[in-house]
Amino acid sequence: MPNTQHPRIKAWVNHLKKAVGTPDKHCYFVGHSVGCITILRYLESIKEQIGGIVIVAGYTTNLGYEDLESFFTKPINWKKIKTNCKKFVAIHSDNDPYVSLHYGKDIFKNKLNASVIIEHNKGHFSIDNNIMQLPSALKAVIELSE
Repeated sequence: MPNTQHPRIKAWVNHLKKAVGTPDKHCYFVGHSVGCITILRYLESIKEQIGGIVIVAGYTTNLGYEDLESFFTKPINWKKIKTNCKKFVAIHSDNDPYVSLHYGKDIFKNKLNASVIIEHNKGHFSIDNNIMQLPSALKAVIELSE
């Protein structure tokens, strides 16, 4: 994604649109952290239906970071997102220092009817947490596509 140190919603969604081209029901997305809201904002901007999304350590507020403000200047259009995607899995860690379980268990489960997976002791699912693979995400994509 462009300018990862200072992400901006318009640049990130446009980058995703270019990378995807024309989405369809065989298109599946896996997002991590700010990539999750990027995918959700992307879904608000398209008319096609995609196959599914795996949300890893996703959130719906700026978490107190000014650099994330551009992603949250307007309310999330949950209805439009659900029109363009019917299958969601949210994966969260029970010790993520940035993203509370509330986002998976309350927000994504209630707003998107997402299946929620709680991983133990995975932090923010980053290299800093020595997380180089996430088998639950791969399994979720396979199950969404079946």
